Amino acid sequence: MAREPRERKDREERDSEFVDRLVHINRVAKVVKGGRRFGFAALVVVGDQKGRVGFGHGKAREVPEAIRKATEAAKRALIRVPLREGRTLHHDVAGRHGAGKVVLRAAPAGTGIIAGGPMRAVFESLGMHDVVAKSLGSSNPYNLVRATIDALKHEDSPRTVAARRGLKVSQLQSRRGDADATSADA
Repeated sequence: MAREPRERKDREERDSEFVDRLVHINRVAKVVKGGRRFGFAALVVVGDQKGRVGFGHGKAREVPEAIRKATEAAKRALIRVPLREGRTLHHDVAGRHGAGKVVLRAAPAGTGIIAGGPMRAVFESLGMHDVVAKSLGSSNPYNLVRATIDALKHEDSPRTVAARRGLKVSQLQSRRGDADATSADA
């Protein structure tokens, strides 16, 4: 019995490290014999602001219950995203889900988050400080969040690229410097 409160406290500490953002609530109605029955669907983005982010979808008859379900689903679906200097992307990347398409571009320090509503929630939960994002196609928040997560899944760090190619990270970085110098000369 003495063990249960400590486990609950550990779970609360683990949950407190996450920041959750409510992106969208949808009210749906089911027509029945006596009138309409309303239900709610919630889209929530959860992140630790240190490179982990996830999203969840929850449905219930009351809004708080739908948000709770969505938050739990988001915590189960966390992904890790490599960030350059803890503030931006390593390279430009595109993602899509259904008709929702997004383009994410790395940005210099001080740029801030230049992105629309659902994408902004993902970046703030992720802990990204500088990024330029553009959504193309669908403006449906569900598709935009899924497309943004899809793009972030395709983000590679120099360390993973070097391991895949069998090189050292310093060799990759020196090649990047050579490419920048040749493009500046041209």
